[in-house]
Amino acid sequence: MDANFETENGVLNSQLKQYRLSLAEYEKIVQVLGRAPKGVEWALFSALWSEHCSYKSSRLHLRKFKYRNDQVLQSMGENAGVIDLGKGERIAFKMESHNHPSFIEPYQGAATGVGGILRDIFTMGARPIALANYLCFGDEKSAKQISLVDGVVRGISGYGNCVGVPTVTGQVEFHSSYKQNILVNALALGLFRPNDPILTSQAKGVGNWVVYVGAKTGRDGIHGASMASEAFGDNAQSKKPTIQIGDPFYEKLLIESCLEVMAQGLVVSIQDMGAAGLTSSCFEMAAKGGVGIKLELDRVPLRDRTLTPEDILLSESQERMLLICEPHRFAKLKGVFERWGLDAVVIGEVVSGRDVDLWWRGESICKIDPRPLVDGAPVYDRSYEPWRVKSRVAQAKLTVLPETDPEKILLNLLQSPLGGSRKWVYRQYDQRVGAKTVRDASESVAVLRLPDSGRALGLVLGCRPHLMRFDAAEGGKDALLYPALELAAKGFQPLAATDCLNFGNPEKKEIMSEFVATVDNLAQTAEVLETPIISGNVSFYNETQGKNITSTPATGVVGLREQVNGIPLSVFSRAGDEVLLLRAPMLLISGLRAEPNAQNTLAATESSILGYGTLSLKRARGLIDCVRQLTQDDLVTASRVVGKFGLAYALARMSLGGIGARVRVGEDRTLFGEWLYEVVLAVPAAMLNRVQATIRSRAEDDLLLEHLGSTGGVDLEIMGRLRLPIKSLRQNYEAVNLHGPTRE
Repeated sequence: MDANFETENGVLNSQLKQYRLSLAEYEKIVQVLGRAPKGVEWALFSALWSEHCSYKSSRLHLRKFKYRNDQVLQSMGENAGVIDLGKGERIAFKMESHNHPSFIEPYQGAATGVGGILRDIFTMGARPIALANYLCFGDEKSAKQISLVDGVVRGISGYGNCVGVPTVTGQVEFHSSYKQNILVNALALGLFRPNDPILTSQAKGVGNWVVYVGAKTGRDGIHGASMASEAFGDNAQSKKPTIQIGDPFYEKLLIESCLEVMAQGLVVSIQDMGAAGLTSSCFEMAAKGGVGIKLELDRVPLRDRTLTPEDILLSESQERMLLICEPHRFAKLKGVFERWGLDAVVIGEVVSGRDVDLWWRGESICKIDPRPLVDGAPVYDRSYEPWRVKSRVAQAKLTVLPETDPEKILLNLLQSPLGGSRKWVYRQYDQRVGAKTVRDASESVAVLRLPDSGRALGLVLGCRPHLMRFDAAEGGKDALLYPALELAAKGFQPLAATDCLNFGNPEKKEIMSEFVATVDNLAQTAEVLETPIISGNVSFYNETQGKNITSTPATGVVGLREQVNGIPLSVFSRAGDEVLLLRAPMLLISGLRAEPNAQNTLAATESSILGYGTLSLKRARGLIDCVRQLTQDDLVTASRVVGKFGLAYALARMSLGGIGARVRVGEDRTLFGEWLYEVVLAVPAAMLNRVQATIRSRAEDDLLLEHLGSTGGVDLEIMGRLRLPIKSLRQNYEAVNLHGPTRE
């Protein structure tokens, strides 16, 4: 075969373009098969070797997430990670992206992102009990951005509310780098109660039947995995046919029917049809199980009779699952699905050997070993440079943004899109369905009550993009340290994490350098905190017309606390408490500031001189452990980690409950610069000595404690620097609302 001849002839180029394969990948396929691909083989390699399915640019580095402890029951390689909470309770959780689909069609893109992550959870056998989301949009209040925000939030609420799973927390960011490439990351968490089985996706048992369950197959989502594996150009809207259409009511039926057949022991293994649809589920199940599968595509339930075998294989129609069951159990299994109004059709069987044999109308159209497709995709060692710490300035020369009118600065921050209330988002979500929610999105950490043990499960999301723009290594550490500290501030032991690594074009050295630095530091942080990263997703090619997003490694971290009672609030809860600042100052950045932009709306700006210092994982771990000890011992009534916009903003947020504070901060101390890390604590006066003694007993942690003042009154006063009534703080904070009727 003369590849050059075919290239010049135009035939091969056309095929490669259609199936989004490179010439080098084509040549590897020829090497694997011993011949040129034919028929549906093109589609199989296109889907399973896509970036979205194969992780070909990241797999080499994801191996660094190797730290595990005894609590981890399932991790990478399955639909979701599972950890053991003890007392018979286990949880499954995972985070994934739906960025490209949500930019093209925000409502359905976001809705099907929720549906897909839910299937990853109940596929394992866990009942979904919580949803969360991490969202990034452009920073301008244009019709396009408002339309995107509106559509995404409605899509999340429209699916989650209808399916009956509460959306309990989230994070929303705004920056110009997301203008043409928004981020929509969805997290779901599920619970295994005592004696609930954990299911895997490994096909087993020669002679067992392959059963298709759920909704019928249509044209939506064909080539969706390949579309999600490339950058956008001018023609993003032309990709709308690759966007899936979801039905949350069907998903609810699928959840209940699947959990029922699992509980009855009718399922050997199960996999949802997500990216690449039937192709990924069938081939992955066969490869993982080390068995062959014969699949009869003409048996697949269709809602469009004109679909070809290739269409059926690649369709990403929603609310569908593939499972393996023993033949003598099928009648009972089918009866359960029929009672829920869903299809349950035998479309194949597990066979001896290692091949997947695809049949269409009585003829075998493809017989192929799934391992080269699933495990043999190219692994690219993309070019990158070892990370070098970005230039810092000496402490004496650090210039923070001006603070000449701190009252105006604070009010501007509170009414800016980045600093204002998120109530306009989370009020659209049902946060209480299921009756397990103790703290919802109005708090810094969501809390769920475990139904059997009565313990508290905490959930929080992390990643601060402005810190990633400062330094990807420090931002990678912070993406896990900050949410772990937020959990500790409420008395939770951080247990495990999931991630969604959103980056630009990995073929660009500067992007890959940021990715590697992030992964390296995330992995190190996970080990130091003993908080393993057990599941996740990589989303590359978040690039439009050559412009990449801010590298954004979103994380979701779960924690456990023995008691639901006594969790500190995030606002001052009583007058007369002492206000303390517990510090482990390592890194100071000048932070964000809200200033009027060209559209006369308040947008975040960043100083060009950003900071000095580096993060010490050991010292951060000491702070996390100390804060958790204080809050677990019921010594704290309110707590808040000082984050974006610095100390004054944190104190303002703590005053929004209606009780103010009178505190003193040194004149040489920045009010709006960001020290990593600090935690504001409110403690009863009678507990002050115990708090001080606890911190002294942990001298090895090298922590600082400052007594700022006390709570009370209707103002927030930082003596000699600012004084504002709580009413004014609240009015500005609640003025933000980017959800509106504008459409585009």
